[in-house]
Amino acid sequence: MRNRSLNCMLIAVLAVTGVGTISAQELTQAEEEHALQYLESTKKDVLDATKGLSDAQWNFKPAPDRWSVAQVMEHIAAAEDFIRVNLLQEKVMTLPPGEPGRNVEKTDAAVEAMIPDRSHKAQAPDPLVPNNRFGSSAGSLKHFLESRETTEQFLRSTAGLRDHVMDGPIGKMDGYQFILFIAAHSERHVKQINEVKADPNFPKS
Repeated sequence: MRNRSLNCMLIAVLAVTGVGTISAQELTQAEEEHALQYLESTKKDVLDATKGLSDAQWNFKPAPDRWSVAQVMEHIAAAEDFIRVNLLQEKVMTLPPGEPGRNVEKTDAAVEAMIPDRSHKAQAPDPLVPNNRFGSSAGSLKHFLESRETTEQFLRSTAGLRDHVMDGPIGKMDGYQFILFIAAHSERHVKQINEVKADPNFPKS
């Protein structure tokens, strides 16, 4: 009986002190603020790059095998959902922790440096190829803004973003890094929009 009482006391002490338990590695305030700022700044870049475009400008294609601004905008909006829901929520956040001692700062920086780099071309996966799923350019932009707000809310409200790891575009990435990936992906494709707008045949109005 005495041993049982001691065991109960030990369990209670461990529960209070956290000894022997696995605690979530929560984001620092600086990390959360950095990601929110990155999400907000890349949202502004999307809005600035598409502001005031005419139908002709939205739909101009520099070549038959290149996307128009409208198609790029649809891709950005669709990818926001795909990365946050299909990859982050349904996969990453259900997986075990990564290796102890991961250099998260190095990977954070790599996401922000490598994903927006347009010198490395990538083929869009079939689910993210433009197909006019939002009905119009305005519909794509509206969906993007709504989805970006959902992404920011997910960042603010989700615990343990550092505690789950999956293979990503640049190796092992945790949930926080997939949120950085969302912003970096927007940055990458704003560059693509600006490339279309810089084409000498881009409509003047």
